[in-house]
Amino acid sequence: MTATAPGHRPAAAVFMALAAMLSGCAAPMEGARVAASPPAPAPVEVAVLAFNDFHGNLEPPRQAVAATDGQGGTVQVPAGGAAWLASALEGLRARHPHSLTVSAGDLTSASPLASSLFLDEPTVEAMNRLGLDFNAVGNHEFDRGQHELLRLQRGGCEKLTLREPCQLERFAGARFRYLAASTRDASGVPLFPASAIRTFGEGAQVVRIGVIGLTLSGTPLLVTPSGIAGLTFAEEAETINAEVPRLKAQGADAIVVLIHEGGRTTGAPDPNGCNGLAGAILPIMARLAPGVDVVVSGHTHADYICEVPSADPARSVLLTSAGQYGKELTEITLSIDPAAHRVIARRARNHIVQSVPFASARGPVAASPLFPQYAPRADIAAYVQRYVDAAKVFAMRPVGKLSGPAGRGEGAASNTGGPLGNLISDAQLAATRGAGAQIAFMNPFGIRAPIVPALDGTVTFGDIYLAQPFGSALVTETMIGSDIKAVLEQGFDDVGPEQALAPSAGLVYRFDRSRPVGQRIVSITLGGKPLDPAARYRVTMNGFLALGGDGFSVFTGAREAVIGLTDIEALESYFRSAARLDVPQEERVSASAARE
Repeated sequence: MTATAPGHRPAAAVFMALAAMLSGCAAPMEGARVAASPPAPAPVEVAVLAFNDFHGNLEPPRQAVAATDGQGGTVQVPAGGAAWLASALEGLRARHPHSLTVSAGDLTSASPLASSLFLDEPTVEAMNRLGLDFNAVGNHEFDRGQHELLRLQRGGCEKLTLREPCQLERFAGARFRYLAASTRDASGVPLFPASAIRTFGEGAQVVRIGVIGLTLSGTPLLVTPSGIAGLTFAEEAETINAEVPRLKAQGADAIVVLIHEGGRTTGAPDPNGCNGLAGAILPIMARLAPGVDVVVSGHTHADYICEVPSADPARSVLLTSAGQYGKELTEITLSIDPAAHRVIARRARNHIVQSVPFASARGPVAASPLFPQYAPRADIAAYVQRYVDAAKVFAMRPVGKLSGPAGRGEGAASNTGGPLGNLISDAQLAATRGAGAQIAFMNPFGIRAPIVPALDGTVTFGDIYLAQPFGSALVTETMIGSDIKAVLEQGFDDVGPEQALAPSAGLVYRFDRSRPVGQRIVSITLGGKPLDPAARYRVTMNGFLALGGDGFSVFTGAREAVIGLTDIEALESYFRSAARLDVPQEERVSASAARE
């Protein structure tokens, strides 16, 4: 028998003891291993609440949203107004612990009197109060020039336009962030930040939304050149694709693009439909690289919810638009996997911001029980009313009388001037006879609202300002007949939305869409006689058109140009020229059924 040292055990005994210890620890160690690998975090939902083309419509704009009634018909729903939009936003935010509020451009300018008289300062402050986070810069944001736009972001009372800033209160500037990825100064630096990131959630459920904002590359065609001197507007898809990897490198789990460009649908009105989508947004979407989840669009004032192919044939991108003037609000819900850092589900819906009934050019528009009716948020309603009251001295001043309502055309006819386009062009012709004018043209997209007189026919300055809020100077120039035909052809050249210029009394033209581009105007008469291609004519248009606005570049070849009154002055003067004006009812522009 071998002796052992005190305090030591034989090797076999030690081995058995160790085995027993390990056996006893096996189950607890397995349990510890499971606890160290918690289940994957649940998806995080973030709502993106979006609108576009608000255009300073602080009050309900006296316009409706056309929607399906569920029985194959259409219903007109009165909608809009900042206080009602605020309530709609609050209702949607209550459904979502995490949300982001965004706008796809043209938040300001081309605005009603209560905003534009005060350089749209009250619109910016109303947006501060209702909780806007980001706004992509639209083309109309440049209407008063880039320096005034910068003031809207930064605040202050520096006078940069003809109007006085800070008339009712010191202007503190936007608390939301303007984004302008494609708008660059001479050194190539964006005028505003290209993008931003917003973080939601805590711990393992933190997610980040990257937001890119930009305007359309065609902005130089749509604004006064002096207002954008030194700026360039880069191609949209290329700009977006360059920004996506930067945001991904900063940890963005989802990417939302706010772009002031859009499309239009066809068929019966459907705020949530996507029937026959066409327009300048589609070539941009087709070039988008992987990484973009949602595109919030604008500019065309249309409403739609679409899934659109991108550069990756296996992947579509959600595309939305919420009409115009705050009449609709898009609720976009993103379900994000915080571990995989990607969007795993998404959905969107346009909600009508139903507000108050009104009288339209076609009769009364009543509240609809088919859609929620919002109450105005009291604090914003009171704030807006302060500016409405201050503008009343201008808005309520009578300018004349009108035989009945005058509108530009609605739905499929919105690209024609209609009776109001005829009335405006007649007013501009009358105002420029002293410059030799024989013809005047009005661009229908420059008509912002119908003129609806009071029961006794009275029309106020506020009424005509709603229709023509730009204050654009009239230009009368010499054009030969062939150039007049060429400029009318540009309204049907398949570049941008179709737009039939509204002519003054005496000029009538017909078009045929089945003909090739450049040959679609089939007849033009002036005073009942064919327009002479070689003859010289004096033609009036607003300054926007004279600079080639809306793509009518033929107007830029001005000869013997004379600058006159502003468009609003001309319209007021025309109303004052008669005890009562009759709404022009004759058809001056029409489609030809057969080739001539």
